[in-house]
Amino acid sequence: MTHRIHALPSQLINQIAAGEVVERPASVIKELVENSLDADARLVDVDVVQGGIKRMRVRDDGLGMPKDDLALALSRHATSKVASLEDLEGIRSMGFRGEALPSIASVSRLVLTSRERGADQAWSLAGEDSASIPAAHPEGTTVDVQDLFFNTPARRKFLKTEKTEFRHLEQVLRRLALARFDVAFKLQHNGKPVFSASRAENVQERERRIADLLGQSFIDNSLRFEHQAAGLRLWGWIGLPAFSRSQADMQHFFVNGRMVRDKLVTHAIRQAYQDVLYQGRHPAYVLYLELAPQLVDVNVHPTKHEVRFREGRLVHDYLFRTLHQVLADARPEDVLPETPAPPVIGAPPAGAPAPQSAPLPRVNEQGAAYQSAFSWQMPGKGSSRGQAPVVRPPSAEDGNAPPLGYAVAQLHGVYILAQNAAGLVVVDMHAAHERITYERLKQSLEGQGIRSQPLLVPVSVKVSPREVQLAMDNQEVLAELGLEIDQLDRETLVVRALPTLLEGADAEGLMRDLLADLVTHGSSERIREAINDVLSTVACHGSVRANRRLAVEEMNALLRDIESTERSSQCNHGRPTWTQLAMAELDKLFLRGR
Repeated sequence: MTHRIHALPSQLINQIAAGEVVERPASVIKELVENSLDADARLVDVDVVQGGIKRMRVRDDGLGMPKDDLALALSRHATSKVASLEDLEGIRSMGFRGEALPSIASVSRLVLTSRERGADQAWSLAGEDSASIPAAHPEGTTVDVQDLFFNTPARRKFLKTEKTEFRHLEQVLRRLALARFDVAFKLQHNGKPVFSASRAENVQERERRIADLLGQSFIDNSLRFEHQAAGLRLWGWIGLPAFSRSQADMQHFFVNGRMVRDKLVTHAIRQAYQDVLYQGRHPAYVLYLELAPQLVDVNVHPTKHEVRFREGRLVHDYLFRTLHQVLADARPEDVLPETPAPPVIGAPPAGAPAPQSAPLPRVNEQGAAYQSAFSWQMPGKGSSRGQAPVVRPPSAEDGNAPPLGYAVAQLHGVYILAQNAAGLVVVDMHAAHERITYERLKQSLEGQGIRSQPLLVPVSVKVSPREVQLAMDNQEVLAELGLEIDQLDRETLVVRALPTLLEGADAEGLMRDLLADLVTHGSSERIREAINDVLSTVACHGSVRANRRLAVEEMNALLRDIESTERSSQCNHGRPTWTQLAMAELDKLFLRGR
């Protein structure tokens, strides 16, 4: 074997490049479809056989190519997309290196057929070394790739089963269909249609495409928004925290139409969800970031999956603040289905005069209304045996009724049952109150500070010497949280004041849990960075506990607080605080038709 430096043959160069660009059939589809999108295609038709291992054919109705460009398209570093460094720094196309087609051709049997728009003749080329021949083909381009890795057996052995390879290929095409709503997509596998997506030109059609690709449940459990600032535009759909996933399998982020997986983006989105997402869960989203091409470098990864933002901190903060605000602004009425008020059973037929009824009480008359609504007599105490109590919520069917309606009962001291215009609302009172307390503590901390209230009788807490030292080292941080503590002896702390919002809380239990947080986070600096976790602990101890009986007025006050609190549909551990059961769902349970 010689150690002299020598030039590599063209075929070997392309096969080496294919090792970076062509990992599996899905990689081929990505490169070919992106070429179609760059060619201004409005329809991309993909047909694969045996998961793409045997054959992949991508046909489009794009600009097409003249005869002389076919051979150039299969040559390395030949492209129509960039001509200077200025073009490269402001790249707008999906591809730009001119490596994909020659790399694919070097590890497969490739046939390229194209007809330029406005031309009378189509041309076909089978491999780089062959000559172009006339062909019958509509305007656009078809790339037919067969026997992937037929000449590199070692690479072919790394391919998985047909089912696995097709799953990856389908996922890539679905992502590309999410990236370009203005293009129609078709996919066939072994002669059978898999999915077809028509062009989507308005919001309803876009949501229909997303529902077809990701499932209707995503659209039903997501918030659509659009925001623009500082030369950046972010729009799309973010899943509600209750729709979180066990895997990061429904996260789609696009930068100027290019699907990317970027650590900066992932961190910003994760941080936006930190208040409402349960540990170990992953948010679902379909997001589109648009900015000047000069502000993002897409030439940093062989497969262009990663990008580098020139103003990374600006982009990170913009993503975080925008998504955080969208989640914060979500209210029950944004989450509740747009269900019309259910018809009243036994109502008079259409056209009949409506019976006269007393005016419904307004919100400021709640107290008296609840007193009368719940002042029934049980059997044996003045009423006839077996007579069912009649519960009349004040104005659940009123057009001005609150989104969560009015409370009708408390179940096992854990749940509040409320009636609203859509049906039945079930509220986890501890989770809901915990979120409310958490948000109030957070607002106080960010504003004038958390107010504290001295305890009438200070509470002593026996702990380890290490925990005593840790508490005293972080006395200032605890004071910011509204806790006043002192050291009584080597193994005893004394709690002298608690936050005003935590009136009646278990001071000893709170102190022990806070000490556990201090042990986890360590230094004061790290504790301040994780202040939301600490506030979550405080809020949990300040919330109404299970098995506590609430008066109806208290239950309704809690409902109103939920409606006016940011991110109130989930507690700060990510669990739902309430759920809606529509009348249609209740009717279905009892096989009742309406």
